[in-house]
Formats: sequence, structure tokens, C-alpha cells
Amino acid sequence: MNKKLAAALSGGAVLVLVLSGCSEDEGDKVNDWAKSFCDQAKPQIQKRADAHQIIISTAADSRPAEIQAADSKAFKDIADADRALAKAVESAGVPPVENGEKVQKDVIAELNATAVAYDGLKKQVDALDPTNQQKFAEGLKDVADGLTKIEKMDQNALANLEDGELGQAMAKQPGCQKPTPSAPKTPTGSAAPEAGTTAAPTASAAPATSAAPKAKASASAES
Repeated sequence: MNKKLAAALSGGAVLVLVLSGCSEDEGDKVNDWAKSFCDQAKPQIQKRADAHQIIISTAADSRPAEIQAADSKAFKDIADADRALAKAVESAGVPPVENGEKVQKDVIAELNATAVAYDGLKKQVDALDPTNQQKFAEGLKDVADGLTKIEKMDQNALANLEDGELGQAMAKQPGCQKPTPSAPKTPTGSAAPEAGTTAAPTASAAPATSAAPKAKASASAES
């Protein structure tokens, strides 16, 4: 059942995709804002990528308790990263774009709301009974359904930063480049994800979740 979780997370690596445009930007203020944000965002982008990889790489033959622990940690890490990203947007100041104050406010609100939603998923996973495989599998399906909804929240949050010069400037900053997920410590017999399961950047500044490869995921609570 972790297959659905992994697919949702792979499709939900929106932050990297949003920051992946390749056009040139000439506005000093825009570049300064992008640098300020991306320098702070870099460790959080990495944390999110690592958390996604934890779930994608969870073993197909893992015990329910191992799946539970992996998912719980991943959800906590993503929630923490989203809160830190919201603070980075606040710290960088009002973006030098049209309706910048509203854009900043909306992005902060959406990132914080997404963090709360991931906290909820963590609690939901923690409450599952790993000793009952059937009920655990059913509960994990509900978690996966919730994750699909949160993915849409991520898209809405980051779409406010993606347009025009701002998105182009962020794409050029090292801190906003697509990270390489750290290899997680997976249980014995784990099934590593297929090559390309981590979403790659596209040439467009628009969100491109459809371009994100679907992860062939790994874990099933019923195994």
C-alpha cells in the first residue's frame, strides 16, 4: 500500500519543479529576493527530497511496523521543512512582483497549512496498529488518499512563486536546484526505486507534475 504513497510523493515534489525554469532575469531586486529565499530554502528542499525517498525506498517486504516508522518520519520531516520554507518566504521579504504582499501572504499561509496537514498524516500513521496487517493496510490506504489531497495544497502554495521573472530568478539560484536525495537506510530486502523516480526539473517555470515520473513503489503492508 506504500505504492500509492510513493506515487503521490513522487508526483508531489512540486517545489523542485516549480523552481526549475530556465529563462534569464535582469531585475536586481528580483535576483536579490530569489537569492535570499533560495539560500534559506536549500536545506529544506533537501529534507523534503530525502523524506520522499524514504517512502519510495521502503521495502516491498518490510514489516508493517517498519513501514509505519518510515512514513511517520517522512511526514514529520516534510511538515518541518514546509514550516521552515514559510519562514524563509517571510524572511526574504515582500517579493518584488505585482501584488507582492498578497503573494507572500498566500505562500506562507499555504505552506503552513500543508505542514499542519502533514502533521495530521503523521498522527494518522502513528495511530495504526501494525500487529493487524489487514487493518494496517486499510488505514494506510486512507493515509495515501489524504496525501493526494495534500499534494494539491503544495501545488497551490508554490504556484504563487512560479510566474515570470521571480520563477526564472529562483531557477538560477543554486539553493533552489533539484537536490539528489540521500540514500536512506532501508530494511533488509528492500526494493530500491527505479531509476528516475525522483522528479526531474523541466524547462518550464510552470508546475509540471504530469512530467514527474511515477515511482514504482515499494512497500505493501500486506506483504
